[in-house]
Amino acid sequence: MTELQVLLFASYAEAFGAAAVTIAVPDSGTVADVIAALRVLPGGHVLPPRPLVAVDRRYSPGTVAVKAGQEVAVIPPVAGG
Repeated sequence: MTELQVLLFASYAEAFGAAAVTIAVPDSGTVADVIAALRVLPGGHVLPPRPLVAVDRRYSPGTVAVKAGQEVAVIPPVAGG
C-alpha cells in the first residue's frame, strides 16, 4: 500500500474537517483509487460522482497512476459571476 496526502479546499475541507487527509491506495493505485478511499472517510459523501482531481497540478482522470510524494488535490466546484 502507498500512503498519499490529499489536499482539500473550500467545501471539501469543511466536509472532511481538514485541509488535507492521508489515505492508503494500492501500490499501483490510480486517481479512481484515491476517490474510492476518500468516499469511505467521514465527509466523503459530499464528493460528486466524478470529482475534479489534480495530480502534480494537472487535472487528471481516474485512470492516471498515483505514487507516494505526488501532490494530489481534490478541487471543489467553483461558482462565480
